[in-house]
Amino acid sequence: MENQIVADFELPGTGGTLFRPADYRGQCVVLYFYPKDNTPGCTTEGQDFAARHAEFQAAGCALFSISRDSLKSHEGFKAKLNLPFELLSDVDEKVCESLGVIKMKKHVRQEGSWH
Repeated sequence: MENQIVADFELPGTGGTLFRPADYRGQCVVLYFYPKDNTPGCTTEGQDFAARHAEFQAAGCALFSISRDSLKSHEGFKAKLNLPFELLSDVDEKVCESLGVIKMKKHVRQEGSWH
């Protein structure tokens, strides 16, 4: 979703953050969603965003990431990777659902195995 206006919501984040889109109206905000802390793909993605954080700041964009993990998990993940942006916790999946970022995996049974 690029250049979309989203309905207002509140999510708690690392470092005592309380994120509300309304607080950023008229500003550039990048929200990236990821499935789970401490998984290989999500770790790589977090590191990639961290490496480009200065570029986002230079462009005047605030950067936040969202997953369904708890704040406790987020705090550990952020510290482990030394992420320079806040991680937002959507444990009840309401924001992820409202923005259509949760997709159920489809399992296809083929020759005795699940794919």
